[in-house]
Amino acid sequence: MRWRLHDIAIATAVASVVSGAPSTIHAVATGRSVLDSARAAGTLLPGRADRPGLVAGGIVHGVVSAFWGVVLGWLLPRRHTAAWGALAGLGIAAISLPAGKRSRPHIAALPQIPQWLDNAAFGLAMGWLLSDRTC
Repeated sequence: MRWRLHDIAIATAVASVVSGAPSTIHAVATGRSVLDSARAAGTLLPGRADRPGLVAGGIVHGVVSAFWGVVLGWLLPRRHTAAWGALAGLGIAAISLPAGKRSRPHIAALPQIPQWLDNAAFGLAMGWLLSDRTC
């Protein structure tokens, strides 16, 4: 890995929290529930395809963030790390969002642009935190 696992874990924890800003801002601006995305993520747990839930969504979000955090910690270059992270976040969105949208109606019902921006924000935050080396 390019960074210590400790640095990756801290960056992932922070990025997983701040990356929800785009969908949260969009939800507030449009009068939707700010928890819709988290609940919808809960449908990704086995046996919960039709049962969204906040706790299940938190578990899914944590596991998915940890996975992608390690991947980014392993793959992001040392130069222009934040920019590459944002680009990688869009790549993550391109992989994960269409799959979830096809198989889970609660995910398909979410506004897509904020979800893409959440993924880009995750990658950007990961890259910025790792390049800062203050983790």
